[in-house]
Amino acid sequence: MSMEFQKTAPVLRIYSLDKAREFYLDFLGCKVDWEHRFAPDAPIYLQVSRGNLSLHLSEHHGDGTPGSHVYIYMTGVRALHQELNGKNYRHNRPGLQQQDWGMLELAVVDPFNNRIVFGEPTDKTES
Repeated sequence: MSMEFQKTAPVLRIYSLDKAREFYLDFLGCKVDWEHRFAPDAPIYLQVSRGNLSLHLSEHHGDGTPGSHVYIYMTGVRALHQELNGKNYRHNRPGLQQQDWGMLELAVVDPFNNRIVFGEPTDKTES
């Protein structure tokens, strides 16, 4: 029997569906794949994605911890930087940081204090 790991979908705690939609859909450019509530007034659990990136967002008590940190490996971090800053989102104006260990990184913080870092491997001497 062989074993194969597939993609990861971190669970991030949210407190407001409206603020989550503004950040994850409007700002980051994700789309809602599905959402679920046990009842109309129950907390929501949903998956958002963009390309191969999938994130689960949950209002359920005990799902995720506010202030979590997610690291996402990607290519095209400079293009993402340009895209995000072009939106003039008042709560995030991310910069680029070239790390000594050879990663170019862009960090954003969602309205629930979850930190998402997008990183792309680079030549360590690149500036």
